[in-house]
Amino acid sequence: MGPATTGNTEPVAICWHLPPDIATPIPIPLESRMLFRTGLVLALASLPSLAQSPPAYDVILSGGKIVDGTGNPWFYGDLAIRGGRIAKITAAGALDKTEARERIDVHGLVVAPGFLDIQGGTGGKSIGKITQGVTSEFSGEGTTAAPANDRTRAGGENLGRAIKDKAFDGPHGFDAMLKTRQAAGSAVNFGSYVGASTVRQYVKGLAQGHATSQEIAEMQNLVRLAMEDGAFGVGSALIYPPGVYADEQELAAITKPAGDLHGIYISHIRSEADNFLEALDEAIAIGKKAGTPVEIYHLKASGKRNWSKEAAALAKIDAARAAGQDVGACMYPYTAGATGLTSVLPPWTSADGKLFENLADPAIRARIKTEMAMENTDWENMGLLAGPEGILLTTLEKPENKPYVGKRLSEIATMQGKDWRDAAMDIILTEHTRVETTYFMMSEENVQLQIRKPWMKFGVDAGGADPEELKAQGRLVHPRTFGTFPRILGRYVRDEKILTLEDAIRKMTSAVARRLSIYDRGLLQEGLAADVTVFNPDTIIDVATYEDPDRLSIGVEHVFVNGIAVMRAGKVTGAMPGVALRGPGYKPVPAQ
Repeated sequence: MGPATTGNTEPVAICWHLPPDIATPIPIPLESRMLFRTGLVLALASLPSLAQSPPAYDVILSGGKIVDGTGNPWFYGDLAIRGGRIAKITAAGALDKTEARERIDVHGLVVAPGFLDIQGGTGGKSIGKITQGVTSEFSGEGTTAAPANDRTRAGGENLGRAIKDKAFDGPHGFDAMLKTRQAAGSAVNFGSYVGASTVRQYVKGLAQGHATSQEIAEMQNLVRLAMEDGAFGVGSALIYPPGVYADEQELAAITKPAGDLHGIYISHIRSEADNFLEALDEAIAIGKKAGTPVEIYHLKASGKRNWSKEAAALAKIDAARAAGQDVGACMYPYTAGATGLTSVLPPWTSADGKLFENLADPAIRARIKTEMAMENTDWENMGLLAGPEGILLTTLEKPENKPYVGKRLSEIATMQGKDWRDAAMDIILTEHTRVETTYFMMSEENVQLQIRKPWMKFGVDAGGADPEELKAQGRLVHPRTFGTFPRILGRYVRDEKILTLEDAIRKMTSAVARRLSIYDRGLLQEGLAADVTVFNPDTIIDVATYEDPDRLSIGVEHVFVNGIAVMRAGKVTGAMPGVALRGPGYKPVPAQ
């Protein structure tokens, strides 16, 4: 090494790294040294100043009340995000002198993991979810768009809009479904269970009757493939055709492949009313036989005559857990549910896809009308459980039916001069869909009993709707669509003090993540994905009502999904950073 000089007087040190077998430096001509010096100066001049190094972090949230999702007490701290991950969590003020591309003062606000909706929708703009603080949601209550074949493409009034093309056919249709959703863009992360009704329809169509051993083997293979494509387990809905046609043996058998791959069995059980306790026993038995954890969708005792069963239901779950079986549940904090108006009809009316044909046949219709008035049935008779005065119609498409949106079935029957049963059948027949409906059937006392249970989680049971789109379409929804999580935090944590803040957030975050074997979300912890929700604990609340349901909640200030702001200062940004989440049995599909 030696100094090189030019017309300037200061020396420039040039280091020459020589092979070990060369004992002495190679002489460098003065002209070459001058050219090197000129090139070095020009090269350095083209680079950014060393003093202008990039900021240490993308975002710093300063001085918030951190509730980390574990259930541990809150503390004041700073949280830093870099590259889509939580890079640093430290004491409040410790990052005051650290550079970041964006610094947000969150003093007076709660910083929590993004909420995970265990019973959600399928991504998209998800405005209704973002404004609640939700960063991940999971669909698949009974039905999914995959696996698909000609039988599933035939659809059914309780199966949503059928996928008419063949994009999700084949052994890896579930993988294709998730990839298609991600390619379309999503503001939040999303995942799915595989629908038990879809699996059955794939094999048996809408036929009633027990599955044969060969049919069960085919269903098991479909579940195994879906698990390997990323499903989180099997989701059933046993009050709707064709799920209602499946027996306990079939459900346990098709769920076993999910258990083998560490998935769960999550179920809208066969009855939430007159046979509530028996249906709960069935779900617990299915999980035991299949070797899977059991999760009960929207646990509730429906119909006033069944409210007293709530304590016994909670005791059953506690007893199963005490005996060593993993059983839990989720809920929404409202005293009304929502499903199709078709739930006032006996299930056999939809067999073989002949619902509308049956409703149009005078003789069959007379039989249906008689059964709709029966108190003691082996099906969930929602018409009598809620009563026509407790049935609110929320979505109607036909011009002649539009005046009935937002009215009770009892009102509609009076307006039409008909028995409520005829009014219901006529609306279903003319709409040619299941007709979205709200049913008033639960008690507030039971809602509060459930919220307290340590194994309880929360689910919206709706997609992430846009209220402006709903208003333009003349549609109403259940207020849970926009209010579930803020209602818990505002009413039941702050006002009623039914839950502590820390435990409520645990149930909204890490409890769901661990239930689904997701280990990089659900906690505020360095190195995990930066799904973060920031809200004002003094103002957060739901404002949607049954009469005026299309209203966004207030109090959520900032939401980050994979480190990207999807909500900033109370405004949705339009960013779509959500990704498909895959279950514990996932095996990447080999490239074609």
